[in-house]
Amino acid sequence: MQGLTRRWKLADGHRHPSGDSLLTRIMAVRGLLDPGEIESFLQLNMASTHDPGRLPGVDTAADRLVEGIRAGESIAIYGDYDVDGITATSILWHVVRTVAPDADIRSYVPHRLDEGYGLNPESMRALAADGVTLVISVDCGITAIEEADLARELGVDLIITDHHTPATDDDGEVLLPAAHSIVHPGVPGSDYPNRELCGAGVAFKLACRFARNWCGSERVSSALQHALTDALSLVSLGTIADVMPLTGENRTLAGLGLRRIRSTNLPGLQALIESSGLAKEDVNTDAVGFRLAPRINAAGRMGHASDAVRLLTEATGDEANDIAGQLCSLNDERQRTERDMVEQAVEMAEAAGMTRPDRRIIVLSHPDWHAGVLGIVCSRLVDRFGRPAVLMQEIDGICRGSARSIDGYSIHEALTSCRDHLVGFGGHAAAAGLSLDASEMNDFVDAMTRHANAAITREDLVPWLVVDADATLSEIESGQVKDLERMAPFGRGNAKPRLRLTDLRITEIKPMGRSNAHLSLRLSSEHDSRTVRAVWWKQGDRAETLANGMRVDVVARASLNSWRDRVTAELEILDLATEVEQKDRP
Repeated sequence: MQGLTRRWKLADGHRHPSGDSLLTRIMAVRGLLDPGEIESFLQLNMASTHDPGRLPGVDTAADRLVEGIRAGESIAIYGDYDVDGITATSILWHVVRTVAPDADIRSYVPHRLDEGYGLNPESMRALAADGVTLVISVDCGITAIEEADLARELGVDLIITDHHTPATDDDGEVLLPAAHSIVHPGVPGSDYPNRELCGAGVAFKLACRFARNWCGSERVSSALQHALTDALSLVSLGTIADVMPLTGENRTLAGLGLRRIRSTNLPGLQALIESSGLAKEDVNTDAVGFRLAPRINAAGRMGHASDAVRLLTEATGDEANDIAGQLCSLNDERQRTERDMVEQAVEMAEAAGMTRPDRRIIVLSHPDWHAGVLGIVCSRLVDRFGRPAVLMQEIDGICRGSARSIDGYSIHEALTSCRDHLVGFGGHAAAAGLSLDASEMNDFVDAMTRHANAAITREDLVPWLVVDADATLSEIESGQVKDLERMAPFGRGNAKPRLRLTDLRITEIKPMGRSNAHLSLRLSSEHDSRTVRAVWWKQGDRAETLANGMRVDVVARASLNSWRDRVTAELEILDLATEVEQKDRP
């Protein structure tokens, strides 16, 4: 499938090849000019993270958790069914069990299809009836106004830890639940520097504060130190899977967590790495995003997320291996379902005219769609058509679903503006969940379309491909590429450097992969004698438009390829312009 035509744009601070290395030029684009600043950026260290004590409500919550454990109370960690919620749940479970192996602490994750997202009255009543006196929400709860009131009526203390956008009233005033305590980096009055912690990050901060308060000192026990170090691997999974910006504190937490994954003491995570085919591979952001996270998510999408929680908490040995294998099978099923839904959604969107330039958002519903896969199908439509997407499943007169957006357009603000048509919604700028009465569907589509058309220009529908630096083919060698790898972990806010290489010649064209879906090219330059291999994913159909000797410009990422103890540098093409097409490139 050929993607959208993208416009090439030079990043602010862009520099042409000179005496400076590729790393130095790209660091300058990222705003780092001083060698000391650059080295500090490259050296990941917990000392550069923020004091957990600055999080609103964290001491009140930590003290209540300490009190509950010492009093032998029944405690429930109430999580979300995605990777962020599952890892956040697991972090608190492990840290509590480290200091109190016999603590009466359990996890509760709602069923995606039967219960939906977040706290709900039925589960709160069931937990209270079972003797639970303290509930800690993770990655959810900030909009649970009624559930917090119910918890008080039931005699249950509710601690909310979350990172999603709070609800507001008609005047735009923030509405917060009347919980025992709220730990959230973005509530009014917060001075916490990192407003974009994921749910697992917030849970980790609470775990750190709990450890300090439990020990009564900044120096915690060695057992707690080990538990918190292992928890970093779970923070990295949540941060990367929830597509949080990998800048500042988030980058440090994710990077340190990725380093820890290989030596983790969590048997369930080890089993998942093994079953995902990563036993002998580097576990980086791509491995998390494309291998580990989809398998964890598959539990909540196609089955019950409690299986994934058990894998990352109590499961060991054969049980851990069995659950990890089941998650792989569920992910295979999810992929098949996703392909069918994407194909159908594309046909429906095109037939409804929602992919035309004058319609800048896709809003669809279908009774046969699998609710657990709607969010990821939304993402596929956003990637394909360069506009926000809202997809829902209609059951018994209620449409429930997910929304995903493009950079610069807050889907949460859009839903807020259309709230009169909704039963409920929640999320943040990039992603949200929603529900509405089916009778409101047409009016909701019209309202969202008006909002999107007013906020998104026609130019916004064609994404920019931002180029960090111009490079020469001679710079695509293992030494310089290895230096670039030190900028990892890569992701949102810290993209793997994009390089523009011009005036190249194609010397070899080879289709590759299943059904020849991809291309392998060899590129040369008249300015030096080197040739470099370049891979162009999902562009196998472009083979017939290319020819040996053709002059091209490319935007690509450089990477290292290890084969039989030989390390070589190669390119991953993001876009290619032939000589005819180059006149349209900036």
